[in-house]
Amino acid sequence: MTRILLVSGSTRAGSTNTAALRTAAAHPPPGVEAVLHDALAALPAFNPDDDVEPVPAAVRALRAALAQAEAVVFCTPEYAGALPGSFKNLLDWTVGGTEMTGKPVAWINVAMPGRGEGAHAELRTVLGYVTAVLLADCCVRIGVGREVIGSDGLVTDPAIRARLTQLLADVAARARATAPG
Repeated sequence: MTRILLVSGSTRAGSTNTAALRTAAAHPPPGVEAVLHDALAALPAFNPDDDVEPVPAAVRALRAALAQAEAVVFCTPEYAGALPGSFKNLLDWTVGGTEMTGKPVAWINVAMPGRGEGAHAELRTVLGYVTAVLLADCCVRIGVGREVIGSDGLVTDPAIRARLTQLLADVAARARATAPG
């Protein structure tokens, strides 16, 4: 079983980014356990002075989830051409640990064409800094509009669901192929 941590960069209740990841978690391919990290808003503002043991509980939970995962898939909106501040805060908390070192990572862009590239350029920079292994061929655009989100917060379109499931299968296969030993 390959564990993939799904991390949304949005705190918005009706986020299409979170809906995509929630749907992926609900429809994983065989052999994949997809776990949604849904505590972005619980993280305290990053302060390097606080990045000492004992770290805040929300940070400890984030780092444990990252450590337990064989791969991570991010899905974040773009605000003002960049990463949302709350999501950058999450990433800042990963710098002091080693949980992302060598970790296979990818992202989903659910925005309409022409949007999201600024956020992903910044994400690429941060992931390089923490020495994560970017699975560039698994970084995909899967457009998710609000009209395909059901009242349960899941994507209703079967073609989008299938693409999300296939992405998790691809990430899992790449994670297994790049795993040491």
